[in-house]
Amino acid sequence: MNLKKPQAAYIHIPFCSHICYYCDFAKVFLEGQPVDDYLDALIKEFNAHDIHRLKTLYIGGGTPTVLTARQMRRLLSALTENLDLSYLSEFTVEANPGDLSDEMVEVLAQSPVNRVSLGVQTFNNRLLKKIGRVHTEAQVYDSTEKLRAAGFENITIDLIYALPGQTMEMVEEDLQKLLALNLPHVALYSLILEDHTVFMNRQRRGILRLPNEDKNADMYEYIIDSLTKNGYNHYEVSNFGKPGYESQHNLTYWDNAEYYGIGAGASGYLDGVRYKNHGPVHHYIEAENKRVHEEFLSQKEQIEEEMFLGLRKQSGVSVTEFEQRFGIDFNNLYGAVVSKYIDRGLIVDDRKVIRLTDKGFELGNEVFADFLLDDNFNA
Repeated sequence: MNLKKPQAAYIHIPFCSHICYYCDFAKVFLEGQPVDDYLDALIKEFNAHDIHRLKTLYIGGGTPTVLTARQMRRLLSALTENLDLSYLSEFTVEANPGDLSDEMVEVLAQSPVNRVSLGVQTFNNRLLKKIGRVHTEAQVYDSTEKLRAAGFENITIDLIYALPGQTMEMVEEDLQKLLALNLPHVALYSLILEDHTVFMNRQRRGILRLPNEDKNADMYEYIIDSLTKNGYNHYEVSNFGKPGYESQHNLTYWDNAEYYGIGAGASGYLDGVRYKNHGPVHHYIEAENKRVHEEFLSQKEQIEEEMFLGLRKQSGVSVTEFEQRFGIDFNNLYGAVVSKYIDRGLIVDDRKVIRLTDKGFELGNEVFADFLLDDNFNA
């Protein structure tokens, strides 16, 4: 058993008031769902871990703010009643701009929640409709004003670029509007087509117009340049924070540290085992054992994860820490790969910390693939 308990927990609320065209997360349309029964099961799973100390707690979805104010109050109270709140440094709740009622903001403000993540995606009303979002640009401003008025300083928003029909001018406009809000953090993702989504179905039918690879790269470079010039630290491939506002919870994932995953469809990493819970809400509620899949990571898999998660961070992978963790000479294992990408200008020329250059961030997937080990690897 792991004597050092994880410092982070992810809580999944799978309910949505609508389904976005690009989303493949574990989610279900809210209407007619047994929400209170689900919260009962989720709280029971959380309590079974006997958690008293967490550095970070993150409630994601789905859309957590589709819960009623009463349900949200109950959930927040149950999650924190046995926690040492003096130890909890970051408590995030995801929200959609259209769902943040005054009552919901009040519930969040009266709780230990100290960070709110808004799923904005774009400020362009026409694009919002095209991607299946139901909020408007005006509601983004309204939500940020409400949160600030309630005392929230740590507000982050998600934006997506390379959307269907999106032009460079639209991306520039989104960035100017983001910068005008002067928020401390932004997560910025290129649209990825996932199976079982409206967009993938359209792509397969040949009716989805997306920016080409060159345009995608231009957008990414413009975004990085604009945000770094305006005081944001590009601390992870898709994440930008002002000093001190990097997402502590997400750094748990990129540091390859263990964490609790609670709720339907949630993933977790405990005692060297990566696991996934039952996705369908009814299955999750009824199952005595919430896990539907468990995978004990081999040393080969742990090393690969250490590299491709660590390389996502601006701070990269410490060679000394790698060798202490795995008892393997780093240079024997990866020296040739590192040299190859230093020569190509994708990895910084520093043998003590392996980290990507700006160009390396852009071509990250190509670099990550070269850190996969042969199937016959044996330490």
